[in-house]
Amino acid sequence: MRIIKSSVFILVLLTFFNCKKKEYVDKIYEKPEIVKEAVADFLSPEESMKTFYLPEGYKVELVASEPMIDEPVTIAWDGNGRMYVAEMNTYMQDVDGTGTNQSISKIKLLEDLDGDGKMDKSTVFIDSLLLPRMILPLENELIVNETYSYDLWSYKDTDGDGVADKKKRVYHNPNRRGGNLEHQQSGLIWNLDNWLYTTYNPIRFRFKSNGEVEVDSLESMPSRGQWGLTQDDLGNMYYSSAGSENPAYGFQQPPVYGEFNAKGRLAEGFVEPWPIVGTPDVQGGTKRLREDGTLNHFTGTAGQEIYRGHKLPPSTYGDLFIPEPVGRLIRRAKVKNENGKKVVYNAYDKAEFMASTDLNFRPLQAKTGPDGALYIVDMYRGIIQESNWTKEGSFLRPVIVRKELDKNIGKGRIYRIVHEDIELDKKPNLIGKEASELIKYLSHRNGWYRNTAQKLIVLRGDQSVIPELQAIARDNTSFMDELFNSDKDLGLERVSALWTLEGLDNVDKTLILEKLQDEDYRVRLTAIRLSENFLKAGDTDILQNLEKLISDTDVNVVNQLALSLRYSKDKKATDLLHTINEKYGDHEIISHAVAESLKKDDSQLAKLKKRISGRDLGTRLGIVKGYDAYQQLCVTCHGGDLKGIATEGGKLIAPSLIGSARVKGDKGILSKILLNGLIGPIEGEEYGIMMPLKDNSDQWIADVLSYVRAMNDEDNVSRRTVKTARDESADRENYWTLEELENEK
Repeated sequence: MRIIKSSVFILVLLTFFNCKKKEYVDKIYEKPEIVKEAVADFLSPEESMKTFYLPEGYKVELVASEPMIDEPVTIAWDGNGRMYVAEMNTYMQDVDGTGTNQSISKIKLLEDLDGDGKMDKSTVFIDSLLLPRMILPLENELIVNETYSYDLWSYKDTDGDGVADKKKRVYHNPNRRGGNLEHQQSGLIWNLDNWLYTTYNPIRFRFKSNGEVEVDSLESMPSRGQWGLTQDDLGNMYYSSAGSENPAYGFQQPPVYGEFNAKGRLAEGFVEPWPIVGTPDVQGGTKRLREDGTLNHFTGTAGQEIYRGHKLPPSTYGDLFIPEPVGRLIRRAKVKNENGKKVVYNAYDKAEFMASTDLNFRPLQAKTGPDGALYIVDMYRGIIQESNWTKEGSFLRPVIVRKELDKNIGKGRIYRIVHEDIELDKKPNLIGKEASELIKYLSHRNGWYRNTAQKLIVLRGDQSVIPELQAIARDNTSFMDELFNSDKDLGLERVSALWTLEGLDNVDKTLILEKLQDEDYRVRLTAIRLSENFLKAGDTDILQNLEKLISDTDVNVVNQLALSLRYSKDKKATDLLHTINEKYGDHEIISHAVAESLKKDDSQLAKLKKRISGRDLGTRLGIVKGYDAYQQLCVTCHGGDLKGIATEGGKLIAPSLIGSARVKGDKGILSKILLNGLIGPIEGEEYGIMMPLKDNSDQWIADVLSYVRAMNDEDNVSRRTVKTARDESADRENYWTLEELENEK
């Protein structure tokens, strides 16, 4: 009887709570008639905004535009809401990309002085950069990476004039980053686990309170990605790749456990975009166009964002927003957890969240703002493809010339998407606050506040807040408390408190054992991850407590258990993995986690070293260097297994390198393919353009080719062979075709 009364009471409370909630109608715009041949004239920001289509109730507000900013590519806010904007001022200033590698790009500091959401002041924070691509505000400094470099630099403004006057390198790698500027690293995201991740690189960084930077080489290569990186509430990273026309992948598990892309992670038809303007300038040519001239497949995916704000309708929280600059649109995707498997769906039927008929609208990045809005970085320009794909003989070049897209340079806009019925937050004020004052933001509904507060507390290293953080983590309040604290997510507050403790190097075993029984599955999952250091140390008590979670009611918890058990060398951990497999052997996600964890020390690199163990030392070292270079560049199209990356439709982006006659054949011709690139059919199949790599050294190319040939059990390629090939094709500017290469023999 008591249970029935309690249930009725809860039902009444839920009804009361729901009645007080605002109803938001998510109605898509009436799709306009397709503009097949739009003009490419520049429009003012106000004129361009009139070409935007958004669902009912949403609107776009201008935050900044030229001349305040010029060629913006990425943004980030410091703890007080000041916006840093990285500009690529030399990007494709003509159809040939003349002057691309001049060090004249900038990072601007924008400030909203009157609190109306529009930027009033622009200062050149850093000048004379080479195409800056990664920016991360800490507290009183900005971490920056430039194109073609692995280095991370810290910039500080010590006199408060908005201009950096102190520069220090905090991470150094003497090697030049290979590839063109589209195949460089991006991201530098402070993940929930207090490590910084980028795309491509098999390493991660950790900023300590003493100013030191810890570098960790990942045993499992995370997803490679290209431009853009984002995370959800539990630290799962979302990648995308324009090269492989892949709008979303790598999000099934945190990156530290390696790349896993479950079959069917993209709902049927997800890769098909729905622009409202013809797309003549697509690298793939006519095969990428519908009869009405619109893009038929994602190609330029970039700058994706899991929206974790609190000032759009609640249904948008946790949605994935994917800018598509070639299609002039932004996809809104619903991320659904279907029995432990994350699957993304288009939020609308044959329509997009945002679409434009302005040919110069080039959305490159979406970001959750501290005010709760969704921000959009629009590079606003004509050409959006790097010069390796606009050479003579390419599909793009005559289109660019005909539409005069090459003349549209030197501008840029930043917008924010808001809802007409929701008032935004004012500017944050977190810099300078004591660590104890920052703790309250760990429960904020806006993920930007939670992540920023965690970052600042960890950077302070203030041990005095540990008791309060432990108390928050121990508070096992129920969902009923959240009904009357709608501005908080108490489960996520506990998750944030636990990871903040981890960042302060205070992972208490007693607390972790308690949290393995927390009522919120997200907290239990977090506790499992935080038990990994105890597993590595051989703690049997932890193993005994983890064993109970094999029967957890939430499959996400069981999957995390399977992922984490790889860190224990104890036979009991192996037995537990086999037990999980017996119970969940048919579960696609969990069975994969079990299989990977059972591999233990059997890594991809270890297999390679075993494969080439009979070769001399110098050759082995070159092949391993080639492996590293391949993983950071070639893998996007050719795949980790060298067999080619397939689109969702099953077609390979690039041909397999295993068993390839070109790989196993003449080394000089193979070298020329890498030096100048390749275009045209290969064995009757059409693929994308193989980009030239001649900007890299002879040794770099020799190492990559030696690795690829080693995977075919062939001998290595020498630096001298590459140099000879370079000399023989010194006057060549265009790509090779296979027919021409045959004639070279």
